[in-house]
Amino acid sequence: MKSYHIVIVGGGAAGLMAAARCVGSGLDVVLIEKNKECGKKLLITGKGRCNITNSSPWKDFQTHIHPDKGFLKNAFHHFSNKDVVALLESAGLPCKEERGNRIFPVSDRSHDVRDTLVKYIKKGGINVVTGCQVLDINKGDNLFTLSLSTYEGDNLDIQASRVILATGGLSYPTTGSTGDGYDVASKFGHTIVGTFPSLTALKPLNMDSRLEGILLKNVRMDLWVNGSKVQSEFGETLFTSGGIEGALGFRVSRKGVKGLINGQKVELVLDLKPAVEMDELNKRVKELSAECGGKLKKIVSRLVPAQMVDPFIDSVPGLNTGNIASRLKEWRFKIVGYVGYERCVVTAGGVSLDEISRKTMESKVIDGLYMAGEVIDLDGDTGGYNLQIAFSTGALAADSAVRSISI
Repeated sequence: MKSYHIVIVGGGAAGLMAAARCVGSGLDVVLIEKNKECGKKLLITGKGRCNITNSSPWKDFQTHIHPDKGFLKNAFHHFSNKDVVALLESAGLPCKEERGNRIFPVSDRSHDVRDTLVKYIKKGGINVVTGCQVLDINKGDNLFTLSLSTYEGDNLDIQASRVILATGGLSYPTTGSTGDGYDVASKFGHTIVGTFPSLTALKPLNMDSRLEGILLKNVRMDLWVNGSKVQSEFGETLFTSGGIEGALGFRVSRKGVKGLINGQKVELVLDLKPAVEMDELNKRVKELSAECGGKLKKIVSRLVPAQMVDPFIDSVPGLNTGNIASRLKEWRFKIVGYVGYERCVVTAGGVSLDEISRKTMESKVIDGLYMAGEVIDLDGDTGGYNLQIAFSTGALAADSAVRSISI
């Protein structure tokens, strides 16, 4: 039976970075990915451009991490957003910064990010095995035994001193994220915090299909749960066939989905004119009313994008020339559902942070088992934060595992 120092289970962002940090360790390391290629989910991030990370300093970065920003602190400082960019550029992939401190490859190709990491890993002597699924993991006195199955139908066992679990969550299951790691962690005695989709579209009641494809910029979105405003964001939002998403929709979706799951009343309120005070907007509407002969549709057409005029008028009950301003400042949507794992960006929930060392990413339940990435109960907002979570936790897990063997 083949024995390794370290086995990394999962070839996504966290697993690839863990493998990259094992380069030069002198240890026998293997990365096992059940898909026929690594990084399938990485390829669809950033709409195919791969938003690698976010360049914000920790004091700002941490405000975008859930549910426990403090858990990530050690991992982030151990391997930061600057370290990610430095590694990729040293491996031959130039990066650039765009609006919102978002970092992308200069090529705008997510394939280049994945291919750069895989090439770096293989060149560094790390064994990469694809098309091979881990069916079971057991631990004896000192070694883990992993039972594997290949696409060709071959079954085999391998052993390892250390195992890094980087199997991802449940989002985009077509990329291989099917929650395998939760079963392994649970088997070893770990608690799995209830999972749910995050960074996803929220579905309003009876949304007008004519709104689909409309992008609104410089608007404010408030999320109300059980009659209380729990979140307020400014930026852009997009209406799609799934509902309300875009940057703002994604940002509020975590609390919105959780509210729906808990049976609470969830509502989104859009302020289409956040830079204009109500008195000023009322004055503007009165002026337009005079210019347009009091015709509602003509007035609204001067205040919102052309393609939104009819659906806005039809979706606001009792809209008239006297309340246009207030409705523009408070366009309400009752939220009745959300897009599930099939198209959400990230999985919230996962292996309990209380059972993982934030200093090493090692399990507190079983020695030698490390965890990284989406499999743990840690997620971030849209904008490069989730990939950085994967990179930082993957790097810390690998460095800790290497150090534990080398001591």
